[in-house]
Formats: sequence, C-alpha cells, structure tokens
Amino acid sequence: MPMSQRSSAPAVRVATRSSPLALWQAERVIEMLREQGDGVEAELVLVSTTGDQKSETPIWEMGGTGVFVKEVSDAVLRGDVDFAVHSAKDLPSSTPDGLTLGAFPERADARDAIVGSTLDGIPTGGRVGTGSVRRRAQLAALRSDLTFTALRGNVATRVDKAHELDAVVVAYAALQRRHLEKKAAEVLDPGTMLPQVGQGALAVECRSDDVKTRELLAVIDDPYVRAAVTAERAFLRELGGGCNFPCAALGLADPEGHVGLEAMLASLDGRVIVRATGQGTDPDALGVSVARNLLDDLGGQSILEDMR
Repeated sequence: MPMSQRSSAPAVRVATRSSPLALWQAERVIEMLREQGDGVEAELVLVSTTGDQKSETPIWEMGGTGVFVKEVSDAVLRGDVDFAVHSAKDLPSSTPDGLTLGAFPERADARDAIVGSTLDGIPTGGRVGTGSVRRRAQLAALRSDLTFTALRGNVATRVDKAHELDAVVVAYAALQRRHLEKKAAEVLDPGTMLPQVGQGALAVECRSDDVKTRELLAVIDDPYVRAAVTAERAFLRELGGGCNFPCAALGLADPEGHVGLEAMLASLDGRVIVRATGQGTDPDALGVSVARNLLDDLGGQSILEDMR
C-alpha cells in the first residue's frame, strides 16, 4: 500500500498489522514525519501476527504481551522494513536485541471506556465483554455480581458486541482513533480502572544500528510520553509479566523532568488488589521502585505466586 508524495525521494518501508486501527496508527506516524517538512515517502508493509492468526483464542492463552508484535518486529530485524509502528500497550516489556524504540510520537487518552452501559447501569449479574484479565479483575472488585465473556476482534467488531451483551470494555483511545468515541457510555477514571501499560501511546521501533532511521524518528519523539511509558514498562519488566495476569500502570511526566507513576496488581478474581504510587526523575528507576513496593511491601509477591 504505497503512500507517496514525491517520486524523487526514496520511500521508507513501514511495517504494520492490517487492522483498521493499526493502519490508522502507521498512517498517523507517517503524517507526523511529513509535518516536519522532510517530504517523507512511505510504503506500508502489512504483517500478519500470531494474535491476528488466532483471532478466536484469548490473548492470555497465547502467552499475553507480544502476540501482536513479534512478526512485525522480526520484519524490522531482518531489514525487510525500516521501522514498525505499534500500539505501545502491545509491546513486551523488554525490546529485543538489535531493536530500539526510536519514537513515542504521541499518546491519546489512556483511559478505558464502557460501551453499551455505564458501570452502575449494568444490571445485576450482567454480562461484560472483555479480553483483558486486567479489566476483569478491576471490574470484579467493583461489581462482584458481574460475569465476563471473552472478547476479540477489531474495535468496530467489539463495539458491535455490546448489542449482544450488557456492556463491553475497550480502550478509549481506540474509540477516538476510529471516530467511535460517541459509543462510550462512560469513560472510566484511572482511580476506578487503571489502564494497561502503554495504553493510548504509539511506539515506533527500528534497528539499533540504523542511524539514519533513528535520526528521522527522533524529530517526532515526545519526551513526556517517552518518560511516562518508560516508567510503566520498567514496572512491568520488574514484575515479570504482561497480559497474562492483572497488572496496570499509568505514568505522567511534567516539563520539570518529574515523573509520577501509579500501578496496580490484582488476583485474577479481583478479590485482592494492591496499588502503589511513586515519583522520580529517572523513569526506569521509578518503575522498578514502584514494582518492588508492590511486591515486597504490599503483598504483591504472594499474588504472583498464587497465579503462577
């Protein structure tokens, strides 16, 4: 799928999944590069991932984080493409050797949204569609009467499922990017539903030794988004998990170089939830510190041991 403006410039090759949201994200990154006035030409290279191929299998049964990423990242490593555009929430907490995250260009609203009903409006014993153990645990803690149904598919497909269930939960950023934000009956405050690590943020991955591409991507890197997501990813890495157990984190960076981080770890049934917050100027150290607080001081280690 070519996206060319000038035939005189060599086109960069951009790997992406083929879902409507993934294509929007890749096109948005290309648009941001063009806004810098460099006349960037780009060709999209569509890659099918394990998560795409096993569209009926719950994400956590496939191993959680990375099922929408590995094949795309492999295309970058092989040199088939110059860079790849990901949803930051899909990334594993550690970047593979030979690759680097060249830009975190922007972050939309990181919160979760309910489609079909407000949280309080879901009837007793209501059925909620979600493919996330993180969402299930937090919703179960708020409404122990609710039942849950696995939910897969693109954003529009999941939104349509609200007609068959009492509600579905999706990332609000996904609704915004697909112009479906009016479908949200309620956008959940992070104090109610803490988002997934990296939710709402875009991440652009390239080869570590590709100086030209790294320089190209540096112009669209948002340092505040990078600092916040780096803290969240450091938290996840220290925890040693991903989509296969209920954890969450949300960072916020300010112009003075300070980063705040709130994080959560829960049992699968939501009966036990522990939260911790922290602040610092080193995003990696902050993420590790908050994770250790949860694990060592607030009982998080026993939660992990029970799940494992």
